[in-house]
Amino acid sequence: MLAHLSIRDIVLIRRLDIGFDAGMSVLTGETGAGKSILLDALSLALGARGDASLVRHGASDGQVSAMFDLPKGHPVEAVLAEEALDAGEGSLVLRRVQAADGRTRVFINDQPASVALMRRIGRALVEIHGQHDERALIEPESHRDLLDAWAGHAGLAAEVEAAWRDWRDAIAAFSRHEAKVEASKREADYLRACLDELTALDPEPGEETRLADERATMMKAEKIAAEVHEAEQMMSADNSPVATLSALLRRLSRKAADAPEFIDPIVEPLDQALASLDAVQTEIDAAIRAMEFDPQRLEAAEARLFALRAAARKHNVAVDDLAELRDRFAADLADIDAGEERLAALRQRAETAKTAYDRRAGELSEKRHAAAGPLAAAVMAELPALKLEQAAFFVEVASDAEQPGAAGIDRVEFTVRTNPGSRAGPLMKVASGGELSRFLLALKVVLAERGSAPTLVFDEIDTGVGGAVADAIGERLARLAGRVQVLSVTHAPQVAAKANAHFLISKASEDENSTVTGVEEIAEARRQEEIARMLAGATVTDEARAAAARLLTETLSKAS
Repeated sequence: MLAHLSIRDIVLIRRLDIGFDAGMSVLTGETGAGKSILLDALSLALGARGDASLVRHGASDGQVSAMFDLPKGHPVEAVLAEEALDAGEGSLVLRRVQAADGRTRVFINDQPASVALMRRIGRALVEIHGQHDERALIEPESHRDLLDAWAGHAGLAAEVEAAWRDWRDAIAAFSRHEAKVEASKREADYLRACLDELTALDPEPGEETRLADERATMMKAEKIAAEVHEAEQMMSADNSPVATLSALLRRLSRKAADAPEFIDPIVEPLDQALASLDAVQTEIDAAIRAMEFDPQRLEAAEARLFALRAAARKHNVAVDDLAELRDRFAADLADIDAGEERLAALRQRAETAKTAYDRRAGELSEKRHAAAGPLAAAVMAELPALKLEQAAFFVEVASDAEQPGAAGIDRVEFTVRTNPGSRAGPLMKVASGGELSRFLLALKVVLAERGSAPTLVFDEIDTGVGGAVADAIGERLARLAGRVQVLSVTHAPQVAAKANAHFLISKASEDENSTVTGVEEIAEARRQEEIARMLAGATVTDEARAAAARLLTETLSKAS
């Protein structure tokens, strides 16, 4: 339920904080005091369209915060979890900041959010009804859900929706495979030729890089082979520097004992030079071995590389993707070969899903037809006391198995007839403003236990009625308040007297250039005086005060 409403700088409201309890609360005040401003502010916190004109003159922005006590397991918790938002500890705060430049910001439990999400959550928490209400109870699209909620069909309706999804998914899978098989059949010859070609080629991922590297290496070796062989011949010839230096080293070594101080400095670097030449010989031999290849091997590598690249160009893929393409061709041909068998299985799955949907939808349709009469009767029972004894309320269920949907095969619409002999029609077209309000109230009384938001706001639904009708409206609002929280903006003293809490809305001038709207909760003597004002008008008489006292006393006696 709505626990607290905080408003800052919205139209004529500078600063306002109101706490609400369970039960029925009424808001009264003279015409023009600002009752509509209060509802506009609440609507803003519920996701209504923002407007720069709502910001109080001279302020940079206006703010509205609505705090709700959220019972554990309320559907809003699932919505918050879906959006990865913190659900809080049993409370939820919707805050809207409207800037004077037209920009708007939304916060849910102090976490930034979208207006769409705020609107979605707001609709689950509060319903606002008035003479020109165009929401849930008026829209035929919602009547089916309201009937299901009242009759307890929610579980079966969810099964129908799940069966519908299964059926549509099965049809989609069948259609996709059917199209794929038909397209593959047309391309079967081409696919087989391509598959034969790629199977013979037998490409491997990474093969292009390996062949290119191998080819480059062999081409380099071919270019430098002559020079390397010439170096090998020079090192191994009779006049090789190795042989000459070796002979010199042997002669010097024999003379070393005679003159070591001269010979040793020569022998040591000469020995190192020979060691280096030996290393050169070793590397030359290794290079020759590495460069040894069959020229046919180079030709084979080039032919293989060119064949792979030609196939890649033909199929417009990378060489490394040829193997995957071959496997895909094989899979497509396998689909063709096994296509009819799989199509038959998918067709059977779709037929089975349709049978399951038809059975569930048919069962739900029967229950809707059975519940339509009792719902209409329950609403009709509320009409006489609301001075609609000549009116009739109907719940029309039209079924068409040829037009199935996620919600079943039924179209549900609430229609009314206001006078005997006239034709029944939609609520908005047939009922006048005052009649519409009373029809809506009767509906809400019947639907309150199921299919209702936890907080209901009624905006002057008693306009144009008085006496016994206003008293009946007050009684039904009070009855509703035993199951949900009710806030009612009213001009009817009979309605105001039925409330558990009474808020007075007034307008005052701060100075010659500034007017503000205020709201305060009143009780006892002040409440009696306000109800007397509602009865008498501008001049409150003792008779009006006495009548107000009787209204309050009667309400207390009935409550006890």
